Amino acid sequence: MKIDIAHSPDADDIFMYYAIKFGWVDTKDYEFTNTALDIETLNVKAMQNEYPVTAISFGMYPKIRDEYAMLRTAVSFGSGYGPKLIKQKGKKLRDNLKLALSGENTTNAMLVRMKYPKARIEYMNFLEIEEAVVSGKVDAGMLIHESILDFDDSLEVELELWDWWQELAGEGLPLPLGGMAIRRSLPLNRAIEIEDILIDGVKVAVERKEELSDLLVAKKLVRIEDKMLEKYLDMYASDESVTLSDLQIKALDKLFEIGYKAGEYDCLIKTEDYLLPKEYVEYRNL
Repeated sequence: MKIDIAHSPDADDIFMYYAIKFGWVDTKDYEFTNTALDIETLNVKAMQNEYPVTAISFGMYPKIRDEYAMLRTAVSFGSGYGPKLIKQKGKKLRDNLKLALSGENTTNAMLVRMKYPKARIEYMNFLEIEEAVVSGKVDAGMLIHESILDFDDSLEVELELWDWWQELAGEGLPLPLGGMAIRRSLPLNRAIEIEDILIDGVKVAVERKEELSDLLVAKKLVRIEDKMLEKYLDMYASDESVTLSDLQIKALDKLFEIGYKAGEYDCLIKTEDYLLPKEYVEYRNL
């Protein structure tokens, strides 16, 4: 059975998938292919029901809940860190600042719109945001992915999304950023098998982190390397990424609650109601 997995070209997504790509995981009777696109493109394509398995921003999941179930694996949360809103050093921002965000449907965009309700927002590819701030095209911009680790010396951080998340959510909850979803049209037993393979893939990737990282750098599959790659993977592709924990589920529930109260969603959902029902395997084998 051929399954196309769509993920972003960012180091954490590449890392969490390529143990499967390199044949380090038993894929049973599945033939996996992969497509790498920026996360906002993936969000839009998920709303168009395009890929059977796809990376998504957690903040947009309620909008696709009828077509996709959430997967428990390949998840990225911030814990004391996350996207950064940057500006030129010394610049004072007005309420109606011109603000660059990486995509209308990203988690960070949803949260930042709540922080700056009067901002004039421009959506652009995340790789263009830093230069837009340096050049003065925009007053501030949200850096995501690897760009949070190294940016121009003329810039400074105006807002850590982690800090804003703590104001909104409290309770020391991790910051939900991105995960994976699987199309509901797949037979349930197949969907559960695919999730288990992906879980194995992330687990093996973490266990063989150094070896896999070296391969990704050698094959020029990632934009960063050495200590920066190690630091980034420690942040977003670690043991915490293998399968959702109770604390992460609680954080997702809080994100969905915040989004619903802000008018982003048409109903309030609970994460556990939208995960694949693993108990189906037991019932099926009775």
